Order: sequence, then structure tokens, then C-alpha cells
Amino acid sequence: MQKVLALIAHDQKKKEMIDFCAKWQLKLSKLSLIATGITGDRIAQATGLPVECVLPGRTGGDLQIAARVADGEIAAVILLFDPQRPGVHEPDIAPILRICGLHNVPVALNLATAELVVKALV
Repeated sequence: MQKVLALIAHDQKKKEMIDFCAKWQLKLSKLSLIATGITGDRIAQATGLPVECVLPGRTGGDLQIAARVADGEIAAVILLFDPQRPGVHEPDIAPILRICGLHNVPVALNLATAELVVKALV
């Protein structure tokens, strides 16, 4: 059974996430990918990788992913947000950070850590 990697990127970080997925396409192809709606659609279009898309983050997709983390279905999360606007994103990222902490699931908040997570999963 393939390990599942969740991908979440806020608007200002979507291009970085797409570029990351293109760079790591070969390794990511060995994982099952799940992403919030718009991010997942853009990754799939840009890379051809199969991505299971949940709702967009603004309409509960991040919470759907958090629930799957709690159910033990997700091996790791990559969550890219704009750290220069932390107050804006705190309500979005707090549930993911909390649930990953409770269930000991790695969560990468930047590209350097995302690379380490992908290397560890594949």
C-alpha cells in the first residue's frame, strides 16, 4: 500500500508548491497524493501526477485532510503558507498542526523540510 502525502498551499504559495512537485515528480509518483481542491488541480495539470482533491481550503478541505490524518490515513503533510502574514492563516493552519502533533505525523512548513519529508517517505 502506498504512503499518502497531503499537500496544502495557500494562494501566495501555490506556485512554489507546483514547482516543488515538478522538481520531485519522480519520487512523488511513488506516493498517493491528496490535496486541497485548487492546489491539487493545479499540481495535476502542471505535472500529470494523480492527485485526490478534497474541497478547497477555504471551504473545509484542510479540515477534511485533518480528519484523514486523525484516521491514520496520511503519512505526512506539506503545508505552505505565507509566514509574513501569520495572523491571516492561523485559523487555517492551527487544526492541521494540532492534529499532526497529536498523531505524530510529520508536517513540513517550508520547502527545505518538504524535501526531507519526501526523501523519508520514498
